[in-house]
Amino acid sequence: MSSYDFLAGCYDRLTYDVDYAAWADYIEKHFAQFPLTGKTVLDLACGTGSLTRELALRGYEMIGVDQSPEMLAEAADKNRGIAPIEPIFLCQSMEKLDLYGTIDACVCCLDSVNYVTDPKKLARAFQRVHLFLMPGGLFLFDINSPEKLENLDGQVFLDETEDTFCVWRAEFTRRSRICSYFMDIFRLDSATGQWARGEELHRERAYTTDELTSMLNGAGFVDVRTWGELKMRPPRRGEQRIFLTARKDT
Repeated sequence: MSSYDFLAGCYDRLTYDVDYAAWADYIEKHFAQFPLTGKTVLDLACGTGSLTRELALRGYEMIGVDQSPEMLAEAADKNRGIAPIEPIFLCQSMEKLDLYGTIDACVCCLDSVNYVTDPKKLARAFQRVHLFLMPGGLFLFDINSPEKLENLDGQVFLDETEDTFCVWRAEFTRRSRICSYFMDIFRLDSATGQWARGEELHRERAYTTDELTSMLNGAGFVDVRTWGELKMRPPRRGEQRIFLTARKDT
């Protein structure tokens, strides 16, 4: 079992309820609070490129990076011909980020940071983002809170559309602080009318905001702040998704 090999082809259908326009609105509120020096934005762990597309349509020069070739293939198809500037996509892991030039901001959304389960690799990823950011540039990302991941332990979920059926169960290990998602996915082939079955394993590590703040500071970031879920305020007790912003010093 591996992550996103089989899921990529039906990921958008299973995440139809994600309001990417609302996410882009929220990101732009932070851009307004920390004015960018330019319009080049990195979408780190961009997945199938839905948020990349939303921001590109708003006039940002987008770079999408993901380590899954299957997800990037979906992203490239989705963003082909986008005006005014078609996004470019690179197949890279976060900790080996290597861009052709500098960026004015970086966003990493939908708990992608949790997917980096090795803290040393995450620290290196933050260092790579800092390296390519312009002075004053903004880094924004979100996490599933430790409480949310712990509370998923033992739960079973079902996602279903007309041509996709996904059953997944979660197990949280307190010692490693990792939540594992075991997925059984059934996808209908419209050409043959046959169902195909795939298995995938996804893993997320629980990080505290203190741990992440320390990593960001260690990478050279300043002005680290935490925010509630899609809110321009500090997170409240029990909030399941937390956002963090950090800047590269001018």
